[in-house]
Amino acid sequence: MRSFPGPALEIVDRLRAAADANPDRAIAFQGSPGANSHRAATEARPDALPLPCFSFEDALEAVKDGRAGQAIIPIENSQHGRVADIHFLLPESGLSIVGEYFMPIHHALMGLGQGPFEAAYSHPQALGQSRLYLRERSIVPLSYADTAGAAAFVAEKGDPKLAAIAPAIAAELYGLNIADTHVEDSDDNMTRFVILAQKPAALAFDAAVATITTFIFEVKNIPAALYKALGGFATNGVNMTKLESYQEGASFSASKFYADIIGAPGDPAVDRALEECRFHSKELRILGTYEQGRKRG
Repeated sequence: MRSFPGPALEIVDRLRAAADANPDRAIAFQGSPGANSHRAATEARPDALPLPCFSFEDALEAVKDGRAGQAIIPIENSQHGRVADIHFLLPESGLSIVGEYFMPIHHALMGLGQGPFEAAYSHPQALGQSRLYLRERSIVPLSYADTAGAAAFVAEKGDPKLAAIAPAIAAELYGLNIADTHVEDSDDNMTRFVILAQKPAALAFDAAVATITTFIFEVKNIPAALYKALGGFATNGVNMTKLESYQEGASFSASKFYADIIGAPGDPAVDRALEECRFHSKELRILGTYEQGRKRG
């Protein structure tokens, strides 16, 4: 917790004290107060107590340790793709996905002055989402742990040539001037967040409820293993909305996959598809079944 930049610490301590007093209501997020994840936490769970954590691992650990009832983590962005390391962290955490939240993302360029700026600090995702904007202005992108933390860091450094890319509220929190707004390269910039808890959502199959099931699986190292593992979803009419591969370890012998499907266990078609995928895989593990935050298809 003490890794936050100085200007953020007072707000962090205040939010942490409130969460410590009622941990069941706390929702952990990665970043300093004012970060996009902070905003997502308050919008997705208006009655919860936001608990800022310096890293994704810290946010997940807060739930595992009982310091927070839930955590909200960004998993992918419409413009910059998946958030780094999430596919490793979620399965390792042992937590279950119990919900999702989609949030439009708008960035502001802020600093002690109005520019011109030589460099801009922000989270790598925000830098990637504003890549063309920065390049056109010859502003050097510099990575920081989170967007609002970058704003607090720029305030602490006191150099008018430095800027941060962060939500507009971060300028107000840390005494910076907004030099430009909507600096993201795309107007439809959207981030998907997942909400995690120690126990799975108590969500029985109901055809009237639109659900998503997220799972990981590792294919066997044989020809056509992926084709066979996925065949059951096609033959049973189960819509797969996301499939991403990733490597774990240094052997590169077989890929693991992170997948979303529409539907829930208990639906005979979903059960048959998952069973066929499991038969052709070394391992299959469901990370959660939860209501759709945004309609697919």
